[in-house]
Amino acid sequence: MKIFFTSDTHFCHNNILKYESRPFKDINDMNKQMIDNWNNVVSNEDQVYILGDFCFGNKEETISILKQLKGQKFLIKGNHDHILKDKDVRDCFAWVKDYHVLKNNNMKFVLFHYPIQVWDCKHHGSVHLYGHIHSNLGNHSMEYDIKNSYNVGVDVNNFKPVELNEILKKIRYIG
Repeated sequence: MKIFFTSDTHFCHNNILKYESRPFKDINDMNKQMIDNWNNVVSNEDQVYILGDFCFGNKEETISILKQLKGQKFLIKGNHDHILKDKDVRDCFAWVKDYHVLKNNNMKFVLFHYPIQVWDCKHHGSVHLYGHIHSNLGNHSMEYDIKNSYNVGVDVNNFKPVELNEILKKIRYIG
């Protein structure tokens, strides 16, 4: 079993194509490509932590997309996850939370939709994983480049979930 992270997929969100200059011809192409990308790296035995802003579709569209995606899915709520008001949608996830501390191999991973500057055990080697800011770092008042933190959003990770060990390599935590 592998552990993956992703954020800000914005399935079924037409405007995200222009907001982020996503390289898809239309929303159907984006949804299909991101489902394929996901399923090319994730197996049914894997876990995927989605750090918010999953889907802008209606109940049926959201559930249809979730059923097509491999792996056990956990959701950290983002600012656009309004569809979670529906119990049938929430039930597609192993759990839904605002914030979570994942413990794996004696390490803590602090999962939150938003980037934060200080987190649980930051000075003791824990890692903060976040989304929300997409690829627009330069458009925000805060440049976010803090040791042991990583943006798991699809816009900066080739439109697919990123595996835990890959993240640790990218932040130079492991060789």
